Amino acid sequence: MNILRRLEEQASAAICNTLGVTDAYADVRPTSDERFGDYQINGVLPLARQRRENPRGMAQLVAGKLELSDMCEPPEVAGPGFINLRLRNQWLEKRLGEDAVDQRAGVEPAQVAERVVVDYSSPNVAKAMHVGHLRSTIIGNALCRILRFLGHHVIGDNHLGDWGTQFGLLIVGYRRFADERSLALRPLEELERIYQQVVALADKDPSVAEEARGELRKLQAGDRENRGLWEKFVRITLEENEKIYRRLGVEFDEVLGESAYNERLPGVVEKLLRKGVARESQGAVCVFFDDDPELSEYPFIIQKSDGAFLYSTTDIATLEFRSEHFQPHRVLYVVDSRQSLHFRQFFEVARRMGYDMRLEHIGFGTILGPDGRPIRTREGRAVYLEDLLDEAERRAGEIIRDREDELGGETRRVASGVGIGAVIYADLSQNRLSDYRFDWDKMVSFDGNTGPYLQYALVRTRSLFRKLGVENWQPAGTPLQLEHASELALARDLARFSESFHRAGETFFPHLICDSLYRIARRFSQFWHDCPVLTAAGPLRESRLSLCRLTGAALAVGLQSLGIDTLERM
Repeated sequence: MNILRRLEEQASAAICNTLGVTDAYADVRPTSDERFGDYQINGVLPLARQRRENPRGMAQLVAGKLELSDMCEPPEVAGPGFINLRLRNQWLEKRLGEDAVDQRAGVEPAQVAERVVVDYSSPNVAKAMHVGHLRSTIIGNALCRILRFLGHHVIGDNHLGDWGTQFGLLIVGYRRFADERSLALRPLEELERIYQQVVALADKDPSVAEEARGELRKLQAGDRENRGLWEKFVRITLEENEKIYRRLGVEFDEVLGESAYNERLPGVVEKLLRKGVARESQGAVCVFFDDDPELSEYPFIIQKSDGAFLYSTTDIATLEFRSEHFQPHRVLYVVDSRQSLHFRQFFEVARRMGYDMRLEHIGFGTILGPDGRPIRTREGRAVYLEDLLDEAERRAGEIIRDREDELGGETRRVASGVGIGAVIYADLSQNRLSDYRFDWDKMVSFDGNTGPYLQYALVRTRSLFRKLGVENWQPAGTPLQLEHASELALARDLARFSESFHRAGETFFPHLICDSLYRIARRFSQFWHDCPVLTAAGPLRESRLSLCRLTGAALAVGLQSLGIDTLERM
């Protein structure tokens, strides 16, 4: 059950019925201090300020109309007019007893299922994925998983950068500089080397730049040889990137590059001009935002004066395609926050064109090195994603080396699950809008708010049932017995897991799930220390086993929805 949603509904109804308003915002939040209860209703205060009435008196009236006696202790009015709510122990015992039999850990589907396109990862062809692609890939994958678990129909789309002027240069460079041996060993690094070498040459020799423009024109005209080389570059990129995606547990429903929309681009420009959304300016075609003070100085160029199209044109053509083929309610663009201006312009253009789906930019900050600057290698280049994942597995392998006898043939898999899970969790546990420092020692630690700490808590619940010899032990679904303070504390956080999951799915902030999982794991550790399970007797033993099973289910649901491997042993 989503407790927060029920409290918001009841509180809003009580405010409306008591204070005579038609649309009340109850503003229910978890309390910041457990001494004051579990939740707090704050919505009375702004109404009191508007009416210049006594907020405590108004809050008393609202508290008297709340229909929550089955769920909460009598509400308490505190401070200038807050209403504090505390969940009844008996209600928790019944609720969690029912959730314990649920593999979804009490997370119900969304009330309204939507079709959602998630545009994420989006690397460029002929370039190795580097650390700059990590956040889009990890965040986008997590959002796809979270939304699917909530019952939405999700289309994950990898919008490749596979078209443009760089391919003329790359074709020239490939013919001049390609090393077939290097291409077989590290194909994308070799293509990058070729590109950098030919760019440097073209900067010095205008004839090389002109040759590249000619090869590009031939490619765009369908020249068989150039088309064959371009397809080779795309194939190599897809094959190499797929190795990274498999390691990260990432799968796409669509992999459509910019080239897929190339034929639509002239029609996009024509449509924008016909609708009066765009107009010509100094030979170019632009959209102007004269009525928007924040965008008025930034025209959105659709076609350059030389006839060339831009990312803006492709984005509109892509939206046109998605509208026709997927009919989505929402499209999420998981792209770093530095592109916020582009998306504000693009979304306004889409609105003027009549698209009524919700378009949302899921921005994120930068991964920083220990020096607080964007993370780089010692040579100053971006860190390859393959190398970063290799290092994560190596470090995790060193940590679990002393457990090789226990893990047997699973050591390598465990090292991979722990290392890559640590990288994923270190990213997702941050508010995505913030920059964060990449700290190896912290992220692979088994202590604190880390992926390995959560994975180990899950392993501990599973090992308990292995000791019983009943790994598929099923609870009866009867009310629990929550006697110890550590049991009650764990129960409260388990009861709130569903609301955290839904909030993450509604706001697109995966760190909300991470926060909930970490609270559960810490509470479980204290419960494990304070409350014997296997040596408990009768109904208390069954209750504690149910609590362990529900803890394991919540950790498994949460980790899997974040894209993190769930392990049986560590």
